[in-house]
Amino acid sequence: MRNKFHKFFLFFRIKKIRNRFLAVMIALSVPPIFIVGVVSYNTSKDTLIENHLQANETHLKTTSEKADFLLRNVINMERYILSNKDLRQQLIESGSISDMEQEALKLNMSSRLQQIMSDYVVEQKYIDSVCLFDNYFRAVCYGRSDDAGRYERENKRSEIIESDWYNKAVEAQGKELFFSDNVLEELNWNNTFSSVKLLRNPTSSQQETIGLLIVNINKSLFSEMMNETNNNEYLILDATTNEMKTVYASTPSYYEEVVGKDLPFIFEKKQEEDYVVSHYTNETTGWTFAYFIKEQELLKQPHQIRAVTILIALLISISAVILSVILSDTITRPLLRIKKMMVAWAKGSSEFNETFHDDEVGAIGETFKRMTAENKDLSERLIRSQLKERETELRVLQAQINPHFLYNTLDSIYWMAMIHNHEDIGKMAVSLSESFKIILNKGKEIIPLYRELKHIEHYMTIQNIRYGDRFTYIQEVDPLLMDQEILKLLLQPLVENAIYHGLEPKVGEGMIRVTGSKESDFILFTVEDDGVGIKDMAMIEQGYGLGNVRERLTIYYGPTSSLTIKSEVNKGTKIEIRFNPKEGRWMRDAESRNI
Repeated sequence: MRNKFHKFFLFFRIKKIRNRFLAVMIALSVPPIFIVGVVSYNTSKDTLIENHLQANETHLKTTSEKADFLLRNVINMERYILSNKDLRQQLIESGSISDMEQEALKLNMSSRLQQIMSDYVVEQKYIDSVCLFDNYFRAVCYGRSDDAGRYERENKRSEIIESDWYNKAVEAQGKELFFSDNVLEELNWNNTFSSVKLLRNPTSSQQETIGLLIVNINKSLFSEMMNETNNNEYLILDATTNEMKTVYASTPSYYEEVVGKDLPFIFEKKQEEDYVVSHYTNETTGWTFAYFIKEQELLKQPHQIRAVTILIALLISISAVILSVILSDTITRPLLRIKKMMVAWAKGSSEFNETFHDDEVGAIGETFKRMTAENKDLSERLIRSQLKERETELRVLQAQINPHFLYNTLDSIYWMAMIHNHEDIGKMAVSLSESFKIILNKGKEIIPLYRELKHIEHYMTIQNIRYGDRFTYIQEVDPLLMDQEILKLLLQPLVENAIYHGLEPKVGEGMIRVTGSKESDFILFTVEDDGVGIKDMAMIEQGYGLGNVRERLTIYYGPTSSLTIKSEVNKGTKIEIRFNPKEGRWMRDAESRNI
């Protein structure tokens, strides 16, 4: 029992800073009051918002379903118009006669369309106009003049064919499409929107196009469905196209504000402006029905709870400040000492003899002392590492300079060989010179495939001169891959390996075949020889040449790449490289690595 009291006393002795502040806060009961206030406020706030969201989502869904019902009526009306046999025949005839012969037929078509619209008993309250176009885009309209609106001019046909909405209608192959604005009017015309249907002959096996049907619908159908007040806002957005468009907005300024923005951005911006956002996607059109209301309109009661909580918390905070001043002296002194240490460290000092108490601030001071010592050690290591790196850079630079020297020297050898009629020497010098030119590649690490293959051809020329034309080189690479960029020196080392480990030990002639093809997203290369084969696979795989190729392949093309070796003694060896060029690190880091 005595031990328990002793531990209890030690706890309240307030040895550590954490315990000192904890004791003060407990004494003033700040946490309970704060928690009760926050929980009460957040609970009421969340409940109100959740109930509002549920109610409004239900309203949006109902509104969308009403719109669906009316829009499906439009779709049914369009199909009803297409189903009229006489009108279809007139459209077919109109598409094959001249303008002079078309006038009488146009009157018949207009009369037929008027009759169809009169006979169609479904609700037409929101139908602004209906226009039929034949294949020459000559119009017959119900509810407006017989013209193509903004396209009614000399080059009408070409302008309509090139329009975005017409191409989408063609791609839909007769499916009814809805557009956020009136396709026949100027873009700032906000009172109607259009449904477009490409008319195809349903009785023909080819289902050829016989015309175009455009139904323009009043946007007032949306305003009559939505319960608009001064405190809320409705918005219908068309996010199905490349550019966001406003179909309907209770606030006219939204027509310009949403241009060039996407849905998440619009909703996040409204939330940043303290709006509660609800939205629902319409099934027929794919449009988004959105509803916004100011959060403060919903949170009048929770705000009262918050105000009382803030007042109480403020009074408690004042008391806490007074007590904190008393305790602060025990904190600020060691912190000032740590600050002096930091200033001295910034000026170059790295050894400190300061001592600290066994508390959190003291732990920070001791940690800082240890950190400065470790930082000094790391700085020394970094300097040594930078020196080594600089030496490596110099070696790389030297490696790049030497091939230039060799290239120029080989060019001189070639001309001397030609002067003295030593064609083999000249040929070898040219091949070696071209190889060095490809290897340099202006310092770039990637190279078109056709240049890598050209490098192999030069290499084989040199080896055949050396070995008396013993080797036959066969190249079977898909021509479509020739411009594909790959790592430099990815295939040539494999050909070199085939000669020195397969064909050179073989008696007589030998063959090397290089193949390349594409399989799905992967590129596959094989280098195959009919040499003596490999007895010790472990030695070959651990060698510098293949090891270097395997390492570079993994670094640039990731873990999905592979290099496999298959060999049979006295039959030959086959090496296969497989990688996905889209996963190449060089594509993602091209600018930073200057390749």
